Amino acid sequence: MKKYIFLSFAAMLMACSVPETGFYSFTVKTIDGDDFSLSQLKGKKVLVVNVASHCGLTPQYEALQALYDRYKDRNFVIIGFPANNFGAQEPGSNAEIKAFCTTNYGVTFPMMAKISVQGDALAPLYKWLTSKAENGKEDAEVRWNFHKFLIDETGQWVRSIDPRTLPTDESIVAWIEELEIKY
Repeated sequence: MKKYIFLSFAAMLMACSVPETGFYSFTVKTIDGDDFSLSQLKGKKVLVVNVASHCGLTPQYEALQALYDRYKDRNFVIIGFPANNFGAQEPGSNAEIKAFCTTNYGVTFPMMAKISVQGDALAPLYKWLTSKAENGKEDAEVRWNFHKFLIDETGQWVRSIDPRTLPTDESIVAWIEELEIKY
């Protein structure tokens, strides 16, 4: 009996010391340079999107903001990650990007610091988002600016969405509203 209790206690200690390696384990920088732990988002559905200010898809900021306004009080959040990986379409500093988004699109959803979403400088979060070995679900190449990822309330990777798909697409809205839909 003592041996069983000891082994159970040892197993519990080992389980407690295993680091979390999912979505919530990441800490990123906000556009203002502050640390932002994604664990703050537990219990919320999250749309992660890489953004750019000088892209043909930049008007999606308007739809992203509309979606955020509509669902932000329903355990939903959007996180924007500026990236200059495609056609050098996000050349500005974090301060310039923030001013652009606020002035032109009234963005109030959380914006993070500029990162790389592909290549040798790939941000750790985007490594998790794009690698089945990391996220446990699917490999998903970021194809262009405004590529979207859906993360559920438990931090599980749900789906990768093509950049040309508008944030207000019925499949995204249905997912937010928890309607049954086939992807």
